[in-house]
Amino acid sequence: MRFPRLPTLACLAAGMISILAVSTHPASAANLRWAADGDAGAMDPYTRQETIQLAFLSNIYEPLARRNRTLALEPALALSWEQTGPSTWRFHLRPNVKWHDGSAFTSADVVFSVGRTLAKTSAMRAPLSTVKAVRAIDDMTVEFDTNKPDPIFPQEQTSFLIMSKAWCEAHNSVEAVQIGGKDDNFAVRNAMGTGPFRLVSREPDSKTVAERNPHWWDTPEHNLDRVEFHVISSAATRVAALLSGEMDMIYSVPPQDMARISRAQELRLFQNPELRTIFLGLGVSRDELLASDVKGKNPLKDPRVREAFALAIDAPMIVQRVMNGLGRPTTMLWGPGVNGYDPALDVLIKPDLARAKHLLAEAGYPNGFSIGFDCPNDRYVMDEQICMAITAMLTRAGINATLSTYPKARYLAKILAPKYDTDLFLLGWTPGTYDAHNVLLTLLGSRAGGRGEGNVGGYSNPAMDGLIDQIGNESDPAKRYAMINEAVAILKHDRPLIPLHQQVIVWAAKKEVGLTQPADNYFLYRFVTVK
Repeated sequence: MRFPRLPTLACLAAGMISILAVSTHPASAANLRWAADGDAGAMDPYTRQETIQLAFLSNIYEPLARRNRTLALEPALALSWEQTGPSTWRFHLRPNVKWHDGSAFTSADVVFSVGRTLAKTSAMRAPLSTVKAVRAIDDMTVEFDTNKPDPIFPQEQTSFLIMSKAWCEAHNSVEAVQIGGKDDNFAVRNAMGTGPFRLVSREPDSKTVAERNPHWWDTPEHNLDRVEFHVISSAATRVAALLSGEMDMIYSVPPQDMARISRAQELRLFQNPELRTIFLGLGVSRDELLASDVKGKNPLKDPRVREAFALAIDAPMIVQRVMNGLGRPTTMLWGPGVNGYDPALDVLIKPDLARAKHLLAEAGYPNGFSIGFDCPNDRYVMDEQICMAITAMLTRAGINATLSTYPKARYLAKILAPKYDTDLFLLGWTPGTYDAHNVLLTLLGSRAGGRGEGNVGGYSNPAMDGLIDQIGNESDPAKRYAMINEAVAILKHDRPLIPLHQQVIVWAAKKEVGLTQPADNYFLYRFVTVK
């Protein structure tokens, strides 16, 4: 076996997946119309490390290694791989793969894509953060040198979507641009990959159409000719479109509509625990809060204040009363199904308003203080309602949070790089490698050298950075898990982020639609059949 797998991950993930109407012999060709509450931010896979965007683009672009129906690792654009040295990985590329324009896929495209990913303008540097050099051995062989041994390097490739060197050069898109910034380029609005579907038309925040790639290298399991993706931000309108037959499938069903859909004989619900953890983020880096009655200093820099936030929030109550039980309360930033999860460390904190008020007074805020609170209203299960509940809980502890909610596109453009325009925010994260190191590297590493691409609050701790580096390079499982647990201890002491829950994802579709709902919340067309 030339491509290593993580048995623990495969076993855990297999227990967290829904596979319905699977067929190895696709039925006759069909069309699919589906809707979600938010759009992919751009067609360029290097502009945002976010599930909706990466999932959609994974239908068009492909990585060297991908996940199958049970989230186990399998070859994609690479047929096999092996370590040729402690810090060297060699990938043997799949021959006879064609880009959508008919040109040949080669090692030059991989080398180009690595350089494009590692450029400062890219938002996808984390998966390749250990790469020191990449070289083409020949047209079908690529070799990576890492700074230090990287035992999970193949797992890190699944979100590294390869782009065509010639296509990017021909359309002045050699570098990625930041979504919401001043710059724009052809790759933001167009796409050209090797995947099972090709982009036909794009209307941002409205409709995006893809069609089957008849020259795809793999044997199709799907039977789709055309897929229309519609953005319907209103939950009520989205559900009505499914019930009326206008849509064949909807992504993200609000809890209050589940019973109504389940009563419709022609429809079915898909429910599955997600690997994503929803958390509250605190802006700990700036010297003064953006919107507060405290001037000249930042209360969030005091660990006592951050502990007060954690003690004020009742995560189990949010899951039960706001989410109708569609979640799992947690104190960790990764849950079951992610390598590095230890249930013994996932002990819920009992809310304690008296202790929270005492800590605030001890920190110099006996009357509390005000703070701005940013939240999406179309990204996560009951996100706006969750933020409203958190606002009320904080108020009872003496923290006056002024809530502002936004559609996903505006929200992410506001809080993510380069603006980081927030002090208190709600966010979710699914580790693309299904390993705790990805969470630590992306959310808690200091913003430098490929670390901290999702570190919105600006947290920086040299001890955490040191552990992140060691975990990334350690191949001994026992030592690696021990270091992950050390990082958990630092997180629980410093509290730059407050974990809330892992949500249950709910989709709905007509009964004639067969699909796979994995725990990473990727909706992949290659697993869809329509009778």
